[in-house]
Amino acid sequence: MDLHTFLTCLAAVTLLTLTPGVDTMLIIRNSARGGWWDGAVSSLGICSGLFIHASISALGISILLLQTAWAFTALKIVGACYLIWLGGSSLWKVVTHRGGGVRFAEPAVREQRFSFLRSFREGFLSNVLNPKAILFYMAFLPQFIDPTGPPLSQSLLVATIHFTVAMGYQCLLASMVDRARTWLQQPKISRIFDTLTGSVLVYIGARLALDR
Repeated sequence: MDLHTFLTCLAAVTLLTLTPGVDTMLIIRNSARGGWWDGAVSSLGICSGLFIHASISALGISILLLQTAWAFTALKIVGACYLIWLGGSSLWKVVTHRGGGVRFAEPAVREQRFSFLRSFREGFLSNVLNPKAILFYMAFLPQFIDPTGPPLSQSLLVATIHFTVAMGYQCLLASMVDRARTWLQQPKISRIFDTLTGSVLVYIGARLALDR
C-alpha cells in the first residue's frame, strides 16, 4: 500500500469510526456498567470482528450471502435480535413491574463484576452479526486493494488500520465514560442513561430488522 492509498484509507476508517452507531452505544453502555476495562475489552471484541468481515469479503463469501436471500435475511434477523436483546437487558435493569404498575428500580447493584469473556463476546457478536458491516466492507475494501496482489493479505492490512484507529478512539471514549461514572451512577441520571442507551440499541435493532 503506497502512502497516498494509506492516508486515504486512514481518513476513511477514521470518519467511519467517529460516526455514532451501535459500536459507540455499546462502548458507552458497557463502560458505564463496568468501567474502563469493560469498555476496552468490548472494543477489543468489536474490532476483532473487523478481521472476520475483511476475510469474508476477500474470500467472496459475503457475495454468496448477498446472492442467497434467505441466508442474508437470516443473518440480518439474528443481528437485529442480538441488538434488541442488548438494549432490552439495559431497560430491564431499570424497569420492574409490581402490582400491575411500572416503577424505576434503584441501581444499587449497578456496578457489576468485570467479566472479560462477557465484554468481549458482546462486542464481537454485535459487530460480526451486523450485516451492514459486511455490505460496508464489500464496498470499502476494493477501493484499497491492488488486483495484482493477494486480496486476503491486503484486506487484513486494511482491517488492521481500522482496528488500530477504532481501538484508540473507543478506549478513549471508555475512559471518558469511566471518569463520569460517579455522576452517571446517581439514581436519577442512571435511570435516564440506561433508558436512553437501551432504547437506542432496541431502535437500531428494530430498524435493522425492518430495513429492506
